[in-house]
Amino acid sequence: MELEEGDTVLCIVERIFGTTVFVKIENGPETREGTIITSEIAPGRIRNLRDYVVPGKKIVCKVLSTNNNNIHLSLRRVTLKEKKEIMEKYEKEKSSLSILKSVLKEKAEQVAEKIKEQGFLYDFLQQCKENPKKLEKYMNREDAEKICKILNEKKEKQVEVKKQFSLTSNKENGLEIIKQILLPYKSQVTYISAGKYMIKTKGENYKKAEQEAERILKEMESSSKGNAKFEYKEK
Repeated sequence: MELEEGDTVLCIVERIFGTTVFVKIENGPETREGTIITSEIAPGRIRNLRDYVVPGKKIVCKVLSTNNNNIHLSLRRVTLKEKKEIMEKYEKEKSSLSILKSVLKEKAEQVAEKIKEQGFLYDFLQQCKENPKKLEKYMNREDAEKICKILNEKKEKQVEVKKQFSLTSNKENGLEIIKQILLPYKSQVTYISAGKYMIKTKGENYKKAEQEAERILKEMESSSKGNAKFEYKEK
């Protein structure tokens, strides 16, 4: 899987040499090395790199360039949203490996590596839920059926996304206007303080929960035009 400028990737800090951080990039079936210079670690002046990165730590980085196989990365340019999405994918990969280990035991790692030559382990196993034959390429039928049974019985943990927004109105009936705007989302909106609220949405993964939150926020913003002031800033 080729890396491109703007991609976000999970990395493991390997070593710090002078003002450069060397990391191992986890990118599907490939493992490559990348570097982060001090100015791309965090905004502002950095007195000690180890306040931000230490060997063995998992971090999410953004690809800045891939010149002549030199992969230059940034830690400070990764948004909270991007970090959550990558870390969720990592947790699902780890969970998928655990399922293989529960059936295949010591053979699991070897099988996982072969599957990951085609892409991400989690994505592959999801395709096998209804079709055990895909797994039979890597194991015997009995083990494939056991793994598919576990996958189908496993309940995906729902991910929750929280976003704050403000909603105010200077109209004479401003309170009633705000109530009407919030009414369709009553079960998902929590009052924080004067004019400030929080929306909570859930989904089978972070991306879907995020999309649902953004959909509702856009609807509320549209309903507010001309009658109320709606504000929301993406973090």
